[in-house]
Amino acid sequence: MFVQHLNHCNHRLKSISSPIYLIRNFSLWSMKKDPDLESALSRNRRWIVNNQIKNIILRYPNQEAPVNYLQKKFKTLDLQGKALNWLKKYPCCFSVFLENDEYYCRLTKRMMALVEEEESVKEMQEPVYVERLAKLLMMSMNQRLNVVKLNELKRNLGFPDDYLIRILPKHPDMFRIVNHSGRKSSMEIELVSWCPEFAISAIEASAQKQGSKPCFACTLPSTWVKSWERFREFNSNPYISPYVDPRGLLGGSKEMEKRTIGLVHELLSLTLWKKVSIVKLGHFRREFSLPEKLNVLLLKHPGIFYVSNKYQIYTVLLREGYNGTELIEKDPLVVVKDKFGDLMQDGLHEYNQRHRLLNLEKMKKKGIGSVRSEKRKDNSIKVSEQDECDSGDLGGLFNPEERKRFYKALLDDDAP
Repeated sequence: MFVQHLNHCNHRLKSISSPIYLIRNFSLWSMKKDPDLESALSRNRRWIVNNQIKNIILRYPNQEAPVNYLQKKFKTLDLQGKALNWLKKYPCCFSVFLENDEYYCRLTKRMMALVEEEESVKEMQEPVYVERLAKLLMMSMNQRLNVVKLNELKRNLGFPDDYLIRILPKHPDMFRIVNHSGRKSSMEIELVSWCPEFAISAIEASAQKQGSKPCFACTLPSTWVKSWERFREFNSNPYISPYVDPRGLLGGSKEMEKRTIGLVHELLSLTLWKKVSIVKLGHFRREFSLPEKLNVLLLKHPGIFYVSNKYQIYTVLLREGYNGTELIEKDPLVVVKDKFGDLMQDGLHEYNQRHRLLNLEKMKKKGIGSVRSEKRKDNSIKVSEQDECDSGDLGGLFNPEERKRFYKALLDDDAP
């Protein structure tokens, strides 16, 4: 009787969740790790905290913020520890001073120079922002996009925070704001006129330069035989531009898949770091006619996209945009942001060196022997070097679990 009952249970389990189904379901988010691209994802975010602090200080009257005020902001970002200690670790970025028994913080001259350079780049890049915004609207189903949703991608695209009042009023022949309900959350940007010169995807532009037919590129190792076979089969079908109206395509068809992959490719091509959160992409499912299980579709094309779950945030990255850990083509805004990252690391190095010298001085005062001091020196240097290596992950100040919690709260997008 027991055996019969057990067999019955086994049969039901197989019908509900067979091993094959479980393996398939589990493998939906499995992709072989690429150390170079994982490293690139870390480095792109290394300056996010200080970038947030920079923006807070710039918005404060006289651009001098009380450290106690910054401490409150730290808590909202789920950043643990004392703000004063954090700021002192980056003396090249932040200048801390005491006034009327209260600590204040302002940006250093080197930091302000980068702020001015960044603003200059944004002004110079305005025609690029106009084109990017127009392309996004042209790929959407009704040539309209919700402003609240679009704001989630503005930093990925390099748009300035005030792009609505900086760009749109200058181009009434291309954009207009519509809001039929009157609610702020319903505000949309609408394309006024179609621009044929903008309706050329990155793949089509590359094909025109090479004098070939538009097709996707695959950067996988030659040992990925099955993935290469699937890629060649997929690439053999005609390319479909993301600027073509998809309403005539059948959902789930090869043509629709080709168009969707082309659209995601084009979206990533428009971003600064050739990457974006999959969750954010999902918010535009209706506007871009994306499939409900977009994650599954992207994982079917490992030669084109790289999917990572670093910091517990699913991110899709365009493989062809990178050579190892480096972006092949850097937007001028990325160049400035890289300088910011270098400045941050210089400050951390300066702090570590100063901290090490102070420790040695304390040991000398305590009368510790020279041999022990040298050993301590070696260890301090190792810690300093490790701290510098970890500066790609916020200066080595968090343990892994703290990093995960922090990035989950702060980066979902990087993100710059």
